[in-house]
Amino acid sequence: MATLRDVKVGESCTVSKLNGAGAIKRRIMDMGLTKGTHVSVHKVAPLGDPIEVTIRGYELSLRKDEADCIEVTDIAKANA
Repeated sequence: MATLRDVKVGESCTVSKLNGAGAIKRRIMDMGLTKGTHVSVHKVAPLGDPIEVTIRGYELSLRKDEADCIEVTDIAKANA
């Protein structure tokens, strides 16, 4: 299954499942990344960490290990 870490700059996707346990999963949910949320990837740092995404109308930066816990579907080019 594809994760948010696999989504390239300029692509968008939909969150299908959150992996992880305890505090990590709770933190991801508290940031607004829940099942069915639409996510657009805007920037990735030169070394790949962090990843900047737009969700629910705001910008959010995620570490690679956090993005790896988020399974996604419907990966497509984002509309400009």
